[in-house]
Order: sequence, then structure tokens, then C-alpha cells
Amino acid sequence: MKAVILAGGLGTRLLPLTQATNKHLLPVYDRPMIFYPIQTVVDAGITDIMVVIGGPHAGDFIRVLKNGEDFGLDKIHYAYQEGEGGIADALSKAESFVGDDTCLVILGDNLIFEDISPTVREFEAMGKGASIFVKDVEDPERFGVVEYSENGQPISIIEKPSIPPSNDAVIGLYLYDNSVFDKCSKLTSSARGELEITDINNMYLNDLELSVRRIQGTWIDCGTFDSLVKASHTLWTDKKRGPIK
Repeated sequence: MKAVILAGGLGTRLLPLTQATNKHLLPVYDRPMIFYPIQTVVDAGITDIMVVIGGPHAGDFIRVLKNGEDFGLDKIHYAYQEGEGGIADALSKAESFVGDDTCLVILGDNLIFEDISPTVREFEAMGKGASIFVKDVEDPERFGVVEYSENGQPISIIEKPSIPPSNDAVIGLYLYDNSVFDKCSKLTSSARGELEITDINNMYLNDLELSVRRIQGTWIDCGTFDSLVKASHTLWTDKKRGPIK
């Protein structure tokens, strides 16, 4: 399995901080934000990693990450996303890197403190379909949200619904077989002008090839000023107490 870390975009919600550097290189407690998803991937046993970068500060990633020595890696691959075409557009830049393999996709502003290696190994053995991860949140309207049938089966995923059908937010962690790239090529832009990862996930769901897994550990999305501050405070507090669960 290969890993694709998506760290493009312009980070407009974090202006003026993102005038200085890319959002994913902003500090979260004692290290750049992107260090956390990279560590999650490495801890899951994946060492073949691509970072999809973008924006006017893309070169900063190479200066900070280099070849991945801080994570025990020999090499990090890079791809460049023009503009803000959406998560699925960013993922499509990794097609030649992933090749015939399966892939773990993680958003560069998502901090996940849970051992996902058993799930990764299980998916690798299966080698087909897709898995998404959900977390019960208080503000599901900010995310893609899973809608369930009366017997608890997922029936659709709705992007940023004004009236959420559940509190289960789809977090920025996905497992895909390599048919994901064919699905990316079939997408059309949404009303906000992006290729939506939610549409990809619904394709898998409609083909009965999507599983929904629940994150039990800590998940922090660092996409806003409030969540960025909350992430640093959570890490500072938990570091005093011991390892984050």
C-alpha cells in the first residue's frame, strides 16, 4: 500500500497566516501541522509516501520535509496541484505514483491519534473497494456526513448538509483500491467548482464496495483558527498527561 497526503490549496480560511507559508506548515503545538499525518502513515507501516502540494509556498514543503529523514524515510515523492480543484482533483495527481497498488489518503490538516495499522493490513489483504472513517461531532454541517437507513446501514454521504442526517462526520482519512482514479476521471465539478471526494465515496457506496469505520481515538481538524488553537491546546494538555489516546 502507498500513502497520499493531500496538502494543496490556498488556505484562505487561515489568512493572513497563510500569506507567510502553506497552511499545512503552520505550527500545531511543537511541530508543523503536516508532521502529524505523516507520522500517522509511518506508524501504520507505510513508507512509500507522496505529498500533493500547491499554492505559492509549495517549495516550503521540500525545505521543511526534505526526503523525510525526520520520519525515518529515504524519500518523499511530491506532486503539484494547480489552484483549488478539490480533494478528488488533488488525489488524481497521484495516479502514476499509486499505479496498481491500493492507497491510504489522508488530508494534511487532519490529526489522528489512533493505531490504524490493523485496518490498513485488513484492507491490504482485501485489496478491493474503499473504506471511510467517521467520528461523532457537534458541528457535522462542516463536513461530509453519513446518512443511515433504519437498520443502521449507510445509504448516502452528504457534503456539508444544512440539516445533517447524523452526527457522523467523514474525516480526512480514506482507503481506496486503484479504481479510485478511474472514478476521479468521471467526476464533474460541484456547485463550488471542485471535484468532491464525497462523490467518489458515493460511487463506491452505490457499488456496494464502501465500508464505514469509526475512529475511537482523538481526531482534530485544523482547518479554522478555532480548531488550530484547539489542536495546539489539546496536544499541550495531553503531553502533560501522557500519550494521546
